[in-house]
Amino acid sequence: MENFIVSARKYRPQEFDTVVGQSHITDTLEHAIEESQLAQALLFCGPRGVGKTTCARILARKINEKDGSVSEDGFAYNIYELDAASNNSVDDIRELIDQVRFAPQVGKYKVYIIDEVHMLSSAAFNAFLKTLEEPPAHAIFILATTEKHKIIPTILSRCQIYDFKRIIIEDIQAHLRNIAEKEGIRYEDDALYLIAQKADGALRDALSIFDRLSTFSQKNITLAKAAEVLNILDYDQYLNIVDLARENKIPEVLFAFNEIVKKGFDPHIFIAGLGNHFRDLMMAQNASTIELIEVGEKTKARFVEQSQKWNAQQLIDAVEICNHADINYKNSKNPRLTVEIALMQLASLTANSGDTKKKSS
Repeated sequence: MENFIVSARKYRPQEFDTVVGQSHITDTLEHAIEESQLAQALLFCGPRGVGKTTCARILARKINEKDGSVSEDGFAYNIYELDAASNNSVDDIRELIDQVRFAPQVGKYKVYIIDEVHMLSSAAFNAFLKTLEEPPAHAIFILATTEKHKIIPTILSRCQIYDFKRIIIEDIQAHLRNIAEKEGIRYEDDALYLIAQKADGALRDALSIFDRLSTFSQKNITLAKAAEVLNILDYDQYLNIVDLARENKIPEVLFAFNEIVKKGFDPHIFIAGLGNHFRDLMMAQNASTIELIEVGEKTKARFVEQSQKWNAQQLIDAVEICNHADINYKNSKNPRLTVEIALMQLASLTANSGDTKKKSS
């Protein structure tokens, strides 16, 4: 059986122009290399899975590539990686400092990549200060961290700092779409959007979810299957309950909620999600605020259609009801009843509207 390579490794960028969502970083680094204005100590900060280590490796290769004296095979000899999470003692740093003194056998620069640098001990940081302040001409240090606030100020002041940002949903979705097409995987755009949304700006997390979902769905990624794998309520559930509430069908609303609970979903998460759904319906009523709805285009169209069945005040009341239930849930001795009362209130909002048939007693 052929070994499976996860997408995060298989499609790891090898050039700056293929790095997703960090053009403000990659453009700056490219210009710095071209104009020979690259600092000898750089600090890459940002959330997990956004490309810090990837950019560090590309930069390390590009530095000697510009010099032209190192072949493709020779790059590896000039790049040293240290995981500070497991090599965080003062002895580890002193060993690194001893290596720094020696010039590279080939090429112009030695590049040292220290990942999770915030994990270094105080003694290790202090031992590193002098070398970081006055490194040999042939040494370049690239430090990477997810927790910039844990790095001592004396280290920060000696580094050129690059802040990586969370990758926007659309960029992650486009990257997933590109991989799906290369791998021959069928997909629904809204499913890829959901994956990107749940990754919370981390491309590596999105690729991990994508791989898992691709296997589960046998290379046919749908929105329903994505919701199932991610163990979240899909939009159909909320759309259905809101339609039932609009028609004042209290028993049907309660039965629908009961089915959701029987599937193992947390009622607290449900009512919070329902409040967010009504918020999205409010945004969908106005063309200028539709872009504030973070869902796929097909789902967004369904939100717009459903929003036309409610007036603005009803939606405001619905959001307040859900928010009130969300706040009271944890302190309630009967939290399920708290949610059910909220659902009955929601299903009664339109009971007196002229275009809605009153619920028979």
